[in-house]
Amino acid sequence: MSSLTIIAFAGFYEGARQAVRYADTLAQALQTSLVLLHVNRASMFDPYEMLGEEFRQDELRRQTETAAALYRQAEGLTTPATVEITTDLLPVVAQDLAKRHHPVLFVLGQPEPGGAGASVEADCADLLRTLQYPVLVVPRGAAVQEPPRRFLIAADREPFLLGPNARPLRQLLATLGTAVVVAHVSGTTADDAGCGAALRAVQTSGLVEGITTPELRGYVHHHSDAGLLRAAQDTQADMVIVLARERSYLGELFHRSVTARLLAQSPVPVLVLPTATEVKPGGPGSRKTAAVH
Repeated sequence: MSSLTIIAFAGFYEGARQAVRYADTLAQALQTSLVLLHVNRASMFDPYEMLGEEFRQDELRRQTETAAALYRQAEGLTTPATVEITTDLLPVVAQDLAKRHHPVLFVLGQPEPGGAGASVEADCADLLRTLQYPVLVVPRGAAVQEPPRRFLIAADREPFLLGPNARPLRQLLATLGTAVVVAHVSGTTADDAGCGAALRAVQTSGLVEGITTPELRGYVHHHSDAGLLRAAQDTQADMVIVLARERSYLGELFHRSVTARLLAQSPVPVLVLPTATEVKPGGPGSRKTAAVH
């Protein structure tokens, strides 16, 4: 994976610093490059479009001390890191980053507790859906010294394809995974057929290609996020992998949905993988899919 890059959203509060440390460990294990990205805001629209470019440049000039501190932060990492600073993460900026760095994933820290309203982290994650890139959310309490070895894949019975930008992450499991478990959460009663279909969907997608057949476990819980948290604890997972529908990938990531609650409560990093809309013709089905809604 040496031709690919991990982009970590950098800052000076604990959540961002934790995310950078974890990204450094992951980059070392996967032998990827590392970029530290600092943004003040994220938006679908350029706030300086009407004001003029000179105002953006003025804001950037006022961030000289921020840049210097980020370079010092980068010097303390094991992986050689590039620092990038921009005022706003815009769609065109995200596309430019993808074109220049070929990121295998974006790493974010959890929003700082007690923040009022939307956070920069949530806004960045929401905007990244335009590129359909995998996003890894690192909780503040996560262990950052060692790369993940035990993976929990949350899946339902519907078949899926990995989105184009998620396919390189198959190497994550092949390289690091010493134990991989597929977990299926059913709402009211045990569903062995659903468990079997979930495992088949994961195998057919190619996500676990090149590794031993994952262990399969089922859990009964009325709330999928709580069921997955129980599964993560039960399997002693180092990372939870969830699948997201293309049409709603990362929408309101930190605010609503099962995925949002899982990201807010998980004690281990959560990797959200975009999936393609439909399985290939002749595959196990043609329905749209999401392991977590």
